[in-house]
Amino acid sequence: MKFLVINGSNLNLLGIREPDIYGKATYKDLVDMISLHAKEKGVEVSFVQSNHEGDLVDAIGQAYFDKVDGIIINPGAYTHTSIAIMDAVKAVSIPTVEVHISKVDEREDFRQISYIRKAAVKTIAGFGFEGYTMAMDFLVEMLGEKA
Repeated sequence: MKFLVINGSNLNLLGIREPDIYGKATYKDLVDMISLHAKEKGVEVSFVQSNHEGDLVDAIGQAYFDKVDGIIINPGAYTHTSIAIMDAVKAVSIPTVEVHISKVDEREDFRQISYIRKAAVKTIAGFGFEGYTMAMDFLVEMLGEKA
């Protein structure tokens, strides 16, 4: 299986960005943790992080041509604003899990809107970095049942 992990705006600032919400671990720590989990699961994983909406849309589109089996995405603030990212996920029809490190449903009112949720097969929020491994486990199980 081949998965793409996409992280959006400001996730490159993990470790320094609001550590009371996101913790002190860095983006590199996140990538290392996911990579180790993927290796244990026998999953090939690649990563994209960008603060630019179009880069995220392009990565989702490219995932179709790269024959990616599943996408794990934390769009950051684009969760609440980007119809383009939602449309890209719908267009490629690749099972996608929305992940958030924090409990977005318990935060500011504007964070209650998630466009990506309308295209995702599952949402995992509030489990810190572990949400990414939970998403991977879910996709492995879901896709294994379809095989």
